[in-house]
Amino acid sequence: MHQHLTVVTGGSRGIGAAICARLAAEGHDVVVGYRSEAAVAEAVAEAVREAGRASLAVQVDTADERSVDRLFDMAATLGTVTGLVNNAGVSGPNGRLADADADGMRRALHINVLGYLLCARRAVRDMTTSGGGAVVNISSAAATLGSPGQYVHYAAGKAAVDALTVGLSKEVAADGIRVNCVAPGTMWTAFHEDPQRPAKVAAAIPLGRAGQPQEIAGAVAWLLSPDASYTTGAVLRVAGGL
Repeated sequence: MHQHLTVVTGGSRGIGAAICARLAAEGHDVVVGYRSEAAVAEAVAEAVREAGRASLAVQVDTADERSVDRLFDMAATLGTVTGLVNNAGVSGPNGRLADADADGMRRALHINVLGYLLCARRAVRDMTTSGGGAVVNISSAAATLGSPGQYVHYAAGKAAVDALTVGLSKEVAADGIRVNCVAPGTMWTAFHEDPQRPAKVAAAIPLGRAGQPQEIAGAVAWLLSPDASYTTGAVLRVAGGL
């Protein structure tokens, strides 16, 4: 079987941890990129190993070029990187744009946009010389809904991720690299400032509930699989109808 080695940023919890577990079950070796909480990340890596796959937990600041290079250098100790899941993200300031803190917005854009660009850049460099691969960016339904009153700056960053997906997919298609995107709606994770937000907004979602991280992980696993061999530049919305 062809070896799959996938780097997942923000892999220690929420959607990222669910992705790591799903990829391990589908035969991927997994590098768990994390910002803090080393013990939590190591537990995710250990679960991957218990599933019979190789795994490393690597601390990374995705908005820092040297840190990203170290992440991929460490990943290379397990083999040839064939996949990247750009998932590390932060919400930044919550509330109206008129009240948003500039430093908080700057940090959010650094992680949510520049971080994706830096990780994708390094992944593409590696995959171009090693025979191809696949990138999956985690965007958000916010990219098209705009998140008024909540975090317009975050929605703007996610719209940038959608554009990155489309442009890069065309740029690297001839190199055997596919680039796709999954856009989750409201999910049951610790991402929200209000932990009960997923329950509170359920009535406004056509399917009547918030989503589970595993439902995103399934979409990511498909996009990284041979079943998606003719799929590139796609933004797959997994948002319950939003």
